[in-house]
Amino acid sequence: MIKLDRRLILNFDWTLFILVLVISGVGLLNIYSAGFSLTDFRQTPLYIRQIQWILIGVAGMAVAFLVDYRFLSRHAYIIYGISIALLLLVFTTGYATRGSQRWIAVGGFTFQPSELVKLTIILALAKYFDRSQSGRNYRLRELLIPSLIVLIPFTLILKQPDLGTGLILIILFFSIVFFVGLDWRSLLLAAAGGLTLTPIGWHLLKDYQKERIMTFFSPERDPLGSGYHIIQSMIAVGSGGIFGKGFLKGSQTQLKFLPEQQTDFVFSVFAEEWGFLGGVILMVMFFLLILWGLKIVLHSKDYLGALVAFGITMLIFWEVFINIGMVLGILPVVGIPLPFLSYGGSSMVVLMTAIGLLMNISVRRFILQS
Repeated sequence: MIKLDRRLILNFDWTLFILVLVISGVGLLNIYSAGFSLTDFRQTPLYIRQIQWILIGVAGMAVAFLVDYRFLSRHAYIIYGISIALLLLVFTTGYATRGSQRWIAVGGFTFQPSELVKLTIILALAKYFDRSQSGRNYRLRELLIPSLIVLIPFTLILKQPDLGTGLILIILFFSIVFFVGLDWRSLLLAAAGGLTLTPIGWHLLKDYQKERIMTFFSPERDPLGSGYHIIQSMIAVGSGGIFGKGFLKGSQTQLKFLPEQQTDFVFSVFAEEWGFLGGVILMVMFFLLILWGLKIVLHSKDYLGALVAFGITMLIFWEVFINIGMVLGILPVVGIPLPFLSYGGSSMVVLMTAIGLLMNISVRRFILQS
């Protein structure tokens, strides 16, 4: 399972490691600022707790780096089954907050199983498509099993309810399907089916979820209610100007006008304090991270490694794209964290572990070729 090889150290992906640590460091400073106005001296400050999660995440990264990803793939369905069991456990022993039941208490920490599912879905789909390589594009009937792999946790997550994470699972599924290849006639049929089922999907949404979508098209229709989040977010981003107001000097943040400023709207905090220039630099760092992930996909020595690396890269890409689009008002608010910047232990640990897998795939190409 864990076999130390000096080539793992000699070919260690320092670029990826340092890039992730730099982004996480930026996020830590941002959380310090976001939590500055929320400080409750009776509790541990948010940035201290985030440091704890980063350290746990680095430990998870180390394990994921050392364990051969092919070993993880052989046990992918077992890992997937454990994640489904944890999702079911949420409904019996989990606790609810703000109308959602998503967390399980583990010792003095809380854990969100739906974050783990993002990674286990990638491993399970990679295992399936690696073993069923057909040499041609897949048809819809050949996607029944991978569809079930995604739909089971998707249904459980929607019941929590957590629309944002559910959407990420669906987007990941389609991203991986396009990567492995989809018959164009099946693509047209799937598009037609999606349009047909749209009214049914709308009917299944909760009232507050419908309200979020309506608010996206017209946030001013309820400026003190459902439109408040996005209006305050756009004010914060816009008020940052070119160079920003400076660290700890964002008025929207420090005066507590910006809701969920340490989680979903953490980019608004950053843009207000560091301005357009800071936002561009941050997005360039994310772009380099995603580009580096795609480089690992291209250089992978086996199809399995390419699938896992692609899935992880797409997970980071879509979470960045949707979160920033959300806070800028060009996408509906669906509650998706910004990777390595948003406060939250489950997301940080899972993403750090995913980065460990990326480094695993990156370095083992030097071992697999010999």
